[in-house]
Amino acid sequence: EKIEILHLMEALGIDTVNIGLPGAGPRAMADTEALAREIVGAKLKIRPNCAARTVEADIRPIAEVSQRVGIAIEAATFLGSSPIRRLAEDWTVDHLQRTTEKAVKFAISEKLPVMYVTEDTTRADPETVKRLYSTAIQCGARAIVLCDTVGHATPRGAYNLVKFAIEEIVKPSGEKIRVDWHGHCDRGLAVANSMAALAAGADQVHAAANSLGERVGNTPMELMLVNLRLLGLIERDLSRLKEYCQKVARATHTT
Repeated sequence: EKIEILHLMEALGIDTVNIGLPGAGPRAMADTEALAREIVGAKLKIRPNCAARTVEADIRPIAEVSQRVGIAIEAATFLGSSPIRRLAEDWTVDHLQRTTEKAVKFAISEKLPVMYVTEDTTRADPETVKRLYSTAIQCGARAIVLCDTVGHATPRGAYNLVKFAIEEIVKPSGEKIRVDWHGHCDRGLAVANSMAALAAGADQVHAAANSLGERVGNTPMELMLVNLRLLGLIERDLSRLKEYCQKVARATHTT
């Protein structure tokens, strides 16, 4: 079913796909490798990435799959950043910076492209955001993801955060950095926030089929594709969009 969904994503012109968190265990590892092999074997254009906590134990399995299959897999390394998360985990910003540096450098040493993610970016203070992303970029990350993990943001807030990241982090780095937006639907603003992020200069927005995700869900992929098409920002054949949504609903036992 995952392979069928992968082909539907390719048919819809979706650019990238998260193919798993192989560090989660043997089944996740096997599924991740099977999807990577399908991308290679079927010569799909869609680019794979895998999630990983900012620890070597999560990053190493991505490298192993990448090397066995012979395809570049972007490591989406993530860690919490907001004051409430730091309080709950008893983390300092210094600890987060050291963790970031170690993880990104390890992924780069394994020849993985790195997408650096902070959870709950929208509720983190500007100095912490600037410090962590700048560190990741200095260590070799070439994509950064700004996350509205609890669906707290408004369109104006999303716009301002993306602008801040571009002006205060990306441009001063002197590097070519992809800026992504990752949203959730808690306030019903996920699509609007994603559009605002694009208007502010984001290169890519994340979404999930049928809005599947924790609590009330992630940004809905189907609505993002429709809105991007109607605004003339993409030119994709969306004739299989219904099939994609129905296939995901059946595979995940959701309606």
